[in-house]
Amino acid sequence: MKSFLKTTVAAVVLVVAGMGAASAEQVKVGIAAEPYPPFTSPDASGKWNGWEVDIINALCEQAKLDCVITPVAWDGIIPALTTKKIDMIASSMSITDERLKTIDFSDKYYNTPTVIMGAKGVEMQPTPEGLKGKIIGVQVSTVHQAYAKKYFASTAAEIKEYQTQDEANQDLAAGRIDATQADSLALETFVATDAGKACCEIKGKVADDLEILGPGVGVGMRKGDTELKDKINAAIKAIRSDGKYDEISKKYFNFDIYGG
Repeated sequence: MKSFLKTTVAAVVLVVAGMGAASAEQVKVGIAAEPYPPFTSPDASGKWNGWEVDIINALCEQAKLDCVITPVAWDGIIPALTTKKIDMIASSMSITDERLKTIDFSDKYYNTPTVIMGAKGVEMQPTPEGLKGKIIGVQVSTVHQAYAKKYFASTAAEIKEYQTQDEANQDLAAGRIDATQADSLALETFVATDAGKACCEIKGKVADDLEILGPGVGVGMRKGDTELKDKINAAIKAIRSDGKYDEISKKYFNFDIYGG
């Protein structure tokens, strides 16, 4: 009888332990496999850090998801999601009508302006006329590429495409292009570096285009994955309400990155 009880108790303990281990659903979170400070950057050991990493970790903790950061080449990140190599995209991806044809998005978790950065001391306005005859660098498969093609291609000398924003920044610093367009925070972070201070400055915000630039950045998910979407939306609402979002953001910014 004692032996039977011991066996039964042991079995119950194993079942309970197994239930606990299974309570957190594992989710592969895709981020672009490139430094994009202050949002995502790998340290010397290869661990990814930054505001966006901290936010996604907070969302996953709130939603009780076991999230695994999974670097993917930016121009292949949507195919990686649709073919189930990853389960979410949390990589400063703007919510746009074009992307909504292929994937779904959570509610926004931040929204910042789009700006033009150009050579220091060179007069330049962030308009089609102001960039006439200039070589403008943009990252492929981004809203910035789409925007530049729509608004600047007719007046620019060339719209030059790069696999990463860092490559565009470096070419601007080297004088191989005249300007680049990207998120304000990403470019301001570059301008704050020694290389950025020496070469470049923000020329101003581009005119808004909601259709191309979208209402903000959201977590990308596969269409039909409503359970995961509901969990992430609830988590965004929760960390916005309980102060966790602001606590993380204050470590990086002195303004409200959530935006209007």
